[in-house]
Amino acid sequence: MHRPLDGFRALVTGASSGIGKAIAQHFAAAGASLLVNYHSNAEPAEELVREIESQGGRAVAAKGDVSSPDDCRALFDTITEAFGGVDILVANAGVQADAMIADMTLEQWQKVIGVNLTGQFLCAQQAVRRFRAQGLDTARSPALGKIVFTSSVHEEIPWAGHVNYAASKGGLKLLMESLAQELAPEKIRVNSIAPGAIKTAINEVAWKSKEAAAELIKLIPYGRIGEPEDVARAAVWLASDDSDYVTGTTLFVDGGMTLYPGFREGG
Repeated sequence: MHRPLDGFRALVTGASSGIGKAIAQHFAAAGASLLVNYHSNAEPAEELVREIESQGGRAVAAKGDVSSPDDCRALFDTITEAFGGVDILVANAGVQADAMIADMTLEQWQKVIGVNLTGQFLCAQQAVRRFRAQGLDTARSPALGKIVFTSSVHEEIPWAGHVNYAASKGGLKLLMESLAQELAPEKIRVNSIAPGAIKTAINEVAWKSKEAAAELIKLIPYGRIGEPEDVARAAVWLASDDSDYVTGTTLFVDGGMTLYPGFREGG
């Protein structure tokens, strides 16, 4: 059985639910040792660790707020203590705090930017420092390290009523591309995954009922709503050496949502 992450050590932020949980599960199945990061509720993360261990994998759970420099540093210390280092960062943690622009509070703005953009920067910064300290071992991998950001179709599609979220993902696009440009000579690969409509708890209202799902599917040319596993499989590939010549790329996992299906009949 091909296990493309066998022997690698991965830190996945926001890994206790939704897309992050699916990524952690698929990484474990692909052979990676994992740090499962959670923000506040320990039980789902610890349950995921038990699940991974029951299947012969290795994982630890660790609490941390990615918008805190000290917490980010502690997460990398924990994975190093547990597994001897880190090879892959999946910067997945993200939040929403929605409001129309005239009603949005500064707290809502700062919360989303703090987690979705500043948090990704802080985790990436720690990852780069750890990769450099460990050094390149070409017997293990042609890459010094890999960073995968979880972005969104809203790094490209404007989203009225969600300006903080869209701004955070638009900023993340150029953060990723600029880091990829800066770090490629060191053999650190940096990429993003941009999910479209995925069935997770954060957007349950948009797909739970038949009526809501029917409206949502109008935005998806492929004709179905995505599952967390769709994103997880893409993340495994980007984090593996199977994608060694890929850096600075956003992989859209969206069923064609970014094709603007409203224009399919001529606009």
